[in-house]
Amino acid sequence: MIKFTLRCEAEHEFEGWFRDNAAFEEQAGKGVLSCPVCGDGRVTKSIMAPAVRTSENAAAAQAEKNARMAAVMKQLRAAHEHVEKNFENVGERFAEEARAIHYGDKEQRDIFGQTTLQEAKELHDEGVSFGFLPPLPKADA
Repeated sequence: MIKFTLRCEAEHEFEGWFRDNAAFEEQAGKGVLSCPVCGDGRVTKSIMAPAVRTSENAAAAQAEKNARMAAVMKQLRAAHEHVEKNFENVGERFAEEARAIHYGDKEQRDIFGQTTLQEAKELHDEGVSFGFLPPLPKADA
């Protein structure tokens, strides 16, 4: 596998993993690559510096990666705690409740719960404002 830094016409940079250079060229030629930020399908390889790793800097890179992941998990836990403490859990009635609040049939309040992807798409299409909070990974105590 090879990692390329890619760039769209709007100059958004992102990474892509490919079997080899030919796999990148094939996918780019078919137009199946797109920018995750803006959706632009005109994606090219960006200039990259080779990543040469020794066992010493590989360990340092892994430690840095672990520290970044720990920081992300801390923020995710804090977001979950805030929502659970300050929002009303409406469970599987989320789509129904969000729609009722949006149309003024129920009082404005902060809610959280679960919904299917289809219900989320319908809420989005109706202009109902909501967000997704990624689940926390299960802890193996």
